[in-house]
Amino acid sequence: MRRFIPPITSVILCLMSNSTSWAADNELTADEKAAGWQLLFNGKHHTGWKCNNGKTIATPVEDGCLVPFKSGGYLIVYEKPFSDFVLACDVKMGEGDCNSGIFFRVGDLKNPIYTGLEMQVLDGTGTSIHDFGSLYDLVPPSANRAKPAPEWNHVEITCQGAHVQVEVNGEVIAKMNCDDFPKPGLRPDGTKHKFGVAIKDMPRAGYLGFQDHGHPCWYKNVKLRELRN
Repeated sequence: MRRFIPPITSVILCLMSNSTSWAADNELTADEKAAGWQLLFNGKHHTGWKCNNGKTIATPVEDGCLVPFKSGGYLIVYEKPFSDFVLACDVKMGEGDCNSGIFFRVGDLKNPIYTGLEMQVLDGTGTSIHDFGSLYDLVPPSANRAKPAPEWNHVEITCQGAHVQVEVNGEVIAKMNCDDFPKPGLRPDGTKHKFGVAIKDMPRAGYLGFQDHGHPCWYKNVKLRELRN
């Protein structure tokens, strides 16, 4: 007896109809909407986004992606500040020593480098405080989980009170308790970091955005879920 194999289109439609977890790029699933996720970028235009210096973003949306490179500012930022949240996005690095970053809890848009935290986006395989997935200059990743350019990487950053967590491609690789950094310019082990203030005293709310560090980089599926105490 020959086994019946349904047409592939029927299988796909069946899977889609029985699942609420599937969505196209830059869309929310039914489950995400029910869980309180917000879509911060619609994949079509820059509504809600600007350069940190107040300028309109100069680079167009490209293939449904935000492009910080040559945008006209140091960061492209979302217009609304956030405090406690889970931020999710997908990032693709350009080939050839790509360097960018995901900034969050930026207190002063005129000085994002020293008033906000950054998850490093860097093409490479290291696990230093300046490699992919690190909380830049503060906490190294336990492993480098980044896929090389030009593959996509999924990132989730969780901030709740003093606690910050980084997840890359499904694995938690960096955690930080800001209260463990009570001295200006010093990490808990006594080594120096770039910030002139104690990390425990940095803003617990602020803006989020993507860095132009002189290299092409693309961001899509930018979603955020606010956390309540």
